[in-house]
Amino acid sequence: MSDATLHATTQNPDDFAVQIADQIESFLVAVTEVARGDEPGSTVPFLLLEVSQLLLAGGRLGAHEDIVPDERYEPDLGPEADVDELRENLARLLDPVDIYSEVFDPYEPRTAPVPARISDDLADVITDLRHGMAHYRAGRTVEALWWWQFSYFSNWGSTASATLRALHSVLAHVRLDQPLEELDGLDTDQGMGDETLEAEAGKVMAEEIAGPLGMHQGK
Repeated sequence: MSDATLHATTQNPDDFAVQIADQIESFLVAVTEVARGDEPGSTVPFLLLEVSQLLLAGGRLGAHEDIVPDERYEPDLGPEADVDELRENLARLLDPVDIYSEVFDPYEPRTAPVPARISDDLADVITDLRHGMAHYRAGRTVEALWWWQFSYFSNWGSTASATLRALHSVLAHVRLDQPLEELDGLDTDQGMGDETLEAEAGKVMAEEIAGPLGMHQGK
């Protein structure tokens, strides 16, 4: 992408920056709507779709050459918007599948899985994306792209990828009529090795999730 494209003042829908911003804005709007809880039975499928589409934008940012901002220091955007209500609503909608286990770095030898929450992850991703969107709406397109690219590598890319795997796993368990174990009693403030996972795993059958999702349950 040329500097002329990065600094273009017209909103050409074919421009890389416009396409990335549109994909990110679509994700922000969609997840906010899901968190309202108007269609609780569709929470997991909708989130799976939205996170998948967001990661397409992330992949494009990741494959792009390094984007260098105009300013050496990032302009002050003021306080970040509060995401606590969104996080809490998602946690309520996703119960009892909100907590999942994740390996932080698959290339780190003998890395033990740790507990994570889908609701926390999505709130974290949204915080990063909104930060860049504030730059974009202020007309600082290059700054927005730099932030989205940098935070994709440093935070929201891996976080969204882990969330996608968790959401996919939930639907796979339901569609394949397989039991889904619950991390009973665990929370994200404690470590979780293999032995802990085995000892703490509870019994939550797939039909408990299939019902709210409106899916057919196997015999």
